[in-house]
Amino acid sequence: MTWSDKLAETRSGLRNLNGAIPDTARAFGALGKSVKKGGTLDFKTKEFIALGMSIAVRCEPCISLHTETLVKAGASREEFLDVLAMAIQMGGGPSMMYAAKALECFDELSA
Repeated sequence: MTWSDKLAETRSGLRNLNGAIPDTARAFGALGKSVKKGGTLDFKTKEFIALGMSIAVRCEPCISLHTETLVKAGASREEFLDVLAMAIQMGGGPSMMYAAKALECFDELSA
């Protein structure tokens, strides 16, 4: 399965969940918008933090969604690799495995 397929599958599952619990979905969406538009860090930096956390907590769907956002935001492969290195440093071996998944996703989605 490609990362694009995984993204489509994740979005399909989220649409189903959002339809089942619309109030919660709207509240979660509003929280995301609020934290990404304000503050002193720029949007791309915040997405890099989200990617690092996604790797550390081993959330493959989160990795794909944040990687796609970073590709669209113009993240370079070098920036992306810096975040992967920090996630590995903080999370050890398991983060190394998920960092490899994140790099595969970045390379596919930015090709």
